[in-house]
Amino acid sequence: MVVAGMTTREVPAVGAGPLPTTTAASTSLGTMMTEGYSVSPTAMALAQELASLLPPTREGLFNPYATPHQMDAHGNSPKAKLGRLGAHLDCDPEVILVGEAPGWRGAAVSGVAFTCEDQILSGAIPRVARGYERLSGYASGPFKEGSAAAVWEILYEVGLAEKAVLWNAIQMHPHLPDNPLCNRTPSTSEVMEGKPAMLALRAAFPKAKLVAIGKKSQGLMDRMGLACDLSVRHPSYGGKPEFQASMRAAFGRRALPN
Repeated sequence: MVVAGMTTREVPAVGAGPLPTTTAASTSLGTMMTEGYSVSPTAMALAQELASLLPPTREGLFNPYATPHQMDAHGNSPKAKLGRLGAHLDCDPEVILVGEAPGWRGAAVSGVAFTCEDQILSGAIPRVARGYERLSGYASGPFKEGSAAAVWEILYEVGLAEKAVLWNAIQMHPHLPDNPLCNRTPSTSEVMEGKPAMLALRAAFPKAKLVAIGKKSQGLMDRMGLACDLSVRHPSYGGKPEFQASMRAAFGRRALPN
């Protein structure tokens, strides 16, 4: 299934204020309202397909589109996360950025890879409506994630924020048994359970450049039979400068070959 290009809207630089919220009154023909989001039927169908291809939640591996999270605030249901995913997919992307797996402060609660609660509440994520209610019950404030901040910062800088789709080799949160508030490196067999969804996402956007974030992601794409156009360092553990420099060099001048 190939997703047709959608009309984009102007977005602010990170920190420049919230995005305008799409309302039912401004919804164009061919879109649908899903959990407060104006999403095209094609994009929502893709989100539902990707979610259906992931295995159900089990001990140590959490599916955000199937099971409520321990830290979810009231209203931040799996359906709400699926709605955000549909909104995120509602574009004709130039790039697909793929990590290894979500973190507990990121997609486990937001439903979108490399995206955290704080970014959604501030309206910093294109196509995803600004949140006015907390997504988590974390007492210290909205979840923030360094890798999410680094990724969206460079996407805005190089002009790809409206033209990027973010995903993970396995779009499920791996954690230690009985402790969902931590991150665990997934096994290769666990990650390979994400292959059907990863292949479906790639098939939906065949013209987009595939960018692996981190060596692990690159290796996993190889195992899945997907050729990456670019591999960059993961921004975590001090890798932000190198990650952003690689993205800047590749996309600041649109340096990747056609």
